[in-house]
Amino acid sequence: MSTQAIESLSEDTVRRIADERDEPEWLRQTRLDALAALETSDLPDVIQTPGRRWTDLEALDFEALVDPLNQADETERTAGDDEVVVLPFTEALAEYGDVIEANFGSVLDPEHNYLTALSVALFTTGTFVYVPEGVDVEDVTVRAEMNSRSLFSQTLVVAEESSSVTILESITSGDADVDGDRYFSNLVEVVAGENANVQFGSLQNLDDDAYTYSLKRGVTDTYATVDWIESNFGSKLTRSDIETELDGDGSESQIVGTFFGTDDQHFDINARVWHQAEQTTADLVTRGVLDDVARSVYEGVQDVGEDAWNTSSYQRENTLMLSDDAEADASPKLIIHNHDTEASHSATVGQVDAEDLFYLESRSIDSRTARNMLVEGFFVPVLEEIAVDEFRDDVEELVFERLQ
Repeated sequence: MSTQAIESLSEDTVRRIADERDEPEWLRQTRLDALAALETSDLPDVIQTPGRRWTDLEALDFEALVDPLNQADETERTAGDDEVVVLPFTEALAEYGDVIEANFGSVLDPEHNYLTALSVALFTTGTFVYVPEGVDVEDVTVRAEMNSRSLFSQTLVVAEESSSVTILESITSGDADVDGDRYFSNLVEVVAGENANVQFGSLQNLDDDAYTYSLKRGVTDTYATVDWIESNFGSKLTRSDIETELDGDGSESQIVGTFFGTDDQHFDINARVWHQAEQTTADLVTRGVLDDVARSVYEGVQDVGEDAWNTSSYQRENTLMLSDDAEADASPKLIIHNHDTEASHSATVGQVDAEDLFYLESRSIDSRTARNMLVEGFFVPVLEEIAVDEFRDDVEELVFERLQ
């Protein structure tokens, strides 16, 4: 897909961002390399059928959306254990520069596509999470407000051998007075060492004047686990990619996704897992609800490599339609290169069951309440997969608000 030049971007712009943050030369050069890659990079792939592109990223006016030198956010970071490091990049580079340099870009290539290159060149906010060997911490939270026209965020998680961490991040629109549309970009890299366990939950609830792009990618060592919880409720157009590369024998990954679209919201949701080692396991579960003229596009990919013996990989996606004018498309895929594999995939689209609705109404429950009860029940199988009570409560509250 073709891209467009952004006249306001230059090497001077990128150098100014790096200078203001007093960044080391290696990171400054990484930014400049990403900037240069914009000239030849393509936008992320989207599903296409003859005569139709399911998500039109080319329509985004980056010249109007991107304001690189006026990024602003309010971000609160908390950690329940002094042994875990949770810092903004500007502070972490001074003390943990070697760890960051060794891992930054090792999971997610900054030049992967046009939007990743743009984000790496311009990011001004983000978080570094470092979990030393053997440390177990559950309550790391990153709560951010976007207070500018554009905001580029970068997160790096490094979990050493036999460590465990649960990270919950959220992004909402702040009170800043910004006319017109906004653009938010969020890149996340997770490095899980041997026998490490990382659970990363993300909740996006930006106002409907925002366009959102997120790419979160993890890599597992032997017996490591990387689990994702991805919930999208806000934004006018959301492109969300969650990916795990299972590189270590006996490693695992679960991707749990939820979304709820109203008005003319558009969600492009993608979940991908690469099985590269023996005895790896993956479970991809997504449920979404669409009302009004909202639209969703889902692609799930389970790729089993030639050396991935004794693989278990499962995928299911379900979308519930509350309006005849809403639209959903799904494209689950299995790519299997090893016969010693147990795998399945499914996707369904449907409306509220008429018999279930009639049953509730026959018990003197009004139609609106009955429908809301069925929608809440629709999300239960996914909510049960969310082991973190705080995150599950937040999702349930947003579902309730949408139904009202």
